[in-house]
Amino acid sequence: MKPVELIQTVELFQPLSSELIEVLKSLNKEDWTKPTVCTGWSVKDVAAHLLGGNLGRLSERDEQPMQVKNNELRFEELVRLIDRENEEWVKAARRINTSLLIELLDKTDKQLYQKFKNLPMDGLASTPVSWAGETGSANWMDIAREYTEKWLHQQHIREAVGRPLLTSRKWLSPVLDTFLRALPYTYRNIESAESASIRVQIEGEAGGDWCLLRQEGRWQLYSGTESKTSARVEMNQDLAWRLFTKGIKPEVARVQVRIEGNRRLGERILQMVSIMA
Repeated sequence: MKPVELIQTVELFQPLSSELIEVLKSLNKEDWTKPTVCTGWSVKDVAAHLLGGNLGRLSERDEQPMQVKNNELRFEELVRLIDRENEEWVKAARRINTSLLIELLDKTDKQLYQKFKNLPMDGLASTPVSWAGETGSANWMDIAREYTEKWLHQQHIREAVGRPLLTSRKWLSPVLDTFLRALPYTYRNIESAESASIRVQIEGEAGGDWCLLRQEGRWQLYSGTESKTSARVEMNQDLAWRLFTKGIKPEVARVQVRIEGNRRLGERILQMVSIMA
């Protein structure tokens, strides 16, 4: 068992973009209108949302990074703001034809990769990763968060049009590792004895082991596991990414998750959300 480490995702942006562009170029007129799991959004809407994300990141001003105070009080307000801005952009972007949409995605994906590549990984990001409870995030964590967003929405498109999902270790392992960084925040209000521990085992090619350990009144996240744990949680990788992104309801996931030991501790993970909206 060792402390979790920096997640390297920058060099995945370009190949992930190539996978997306290849899928989009193969779509027919009907495919673009197919509904996705994003309520009210078609395949074209999700692609436009990805473009909007690129434009937003590329338009960020070179200013003092934001450090959020009273994070819990601001979270719901921030989610509502993001939802409203996303909806406004998607509605406006419906006027963009699909050929231009693909061209703009390709171009801005390349520009975003260059921007991220030039950032100091340990520097302070412009926006903290709120779903992980961070009031100030390192660039590598912010970039990893952006990678999970791009990966997730591409899966939404792929599912809607019947294309294979990108679930090999190369693609999904960093997604799961990033998502699990929300564990300490998820358990922040769960009291337990000192040295209590929760093992989280995600099965599959992209899976792994994580351990949440109670130390000095706080939950700390480690990779690997202890031989003795207060609770043990096991789930497969497909269930994991869907659960942590609200793609499956906790009560539905519960019957597919194996929990041993202290169920109060183990079941809390069913409430974990590793996205903003």
